[in-house]
Amino acid sequence: MEDQQIKYQKLLDILSGAGSAVIAFSGGVDSSFLLTAAQEALGDKVLAVTVDSAFSPANETEEAAAFCQSRGIMHTVLTVDPLSDRSIAENPPDRCYHCKKLLFSEILRVAEMRGIPYVCEGTHADDISDYRPGMRAVAELGIHSPLCEAGLTKAEIRALSGSLGLPSWNRPAMACLASRIPYGELLTAEKLRMTDRAEALLRSLGMTQVRVRMHGRIARIEVLPEEISILLAERTNISAQLKALGYSYVTLDLQGYRTGSLNEAL
Repeated sequence: MEDQQIKYQKLLDILSGAGSAVIAFSGGVDSSFLLTAAQEALGDKVLAVTVDSAFSPANETEEAAAFCQSRGIMHTVLTVDPLSDRSIAENPPDRCYHCKKLLFSEILRVAEMRGIPYVCEGTHADDISDYRPGMRAVAELGIHSPLCEAGLTKAEIRALSGSLGLPSWNRPAMACLASRIPYGELLTAEKLRMTDRAEALLRSLGMTQVRVRMHGRIARIEVLPEEISILLAERTNISAQLKALGYSYVTLDLQGYRTGSLNEAL
């Protein structure tokens, strides 16, 4: 507990030293915590920027806006179309690099217009061990990762978020919808919508951490092992509703939910 408080103070010191900041804000656990810390450190010298795209789950932008409004934080939304860039839409293994380069270039443009040189995002210490080509774009563009600089882990961010009263403290981990589609398969708005609606259905049935990976017209469902029984009890309903969305086959991954399972094939 004492160690995470020391790290939190280090985070506040990093942000205070910036003078003002633009925060890339999705409304998830990490960016909500970072934005809250930035407001504590910098007061009204903070601008939250949310990117709205086909890669974003439905309602994410509205929830981000509501969070900022409730806390009196300046907020702007950028609409970006990653699918217009073939280096992203063709879905290569380094897709995330090209996508982050596009999105953060747009955020940097807003920051420059506002005269704010410090732009940051929510990468944390645990992210370093995963395959994340997007971090190369963050480094190339000079985007800051203060959670990582402070050495904060995901567990510590959740614990500190809880102590700060943030509703996001126990929110399931989210990732962009493109991460559900195997590398090399063309990304389309239709596939992304199918994925989003399929996962929303499973969450509505009580599953908290869920991924629906798309392999052609096959849905490979990942849920927490302790929630597999919920899925099996609803299997007829789930199969029918996912087929109505456009899937031909609906399957369960017996390994259960895990981060970045499509990276296992690299």
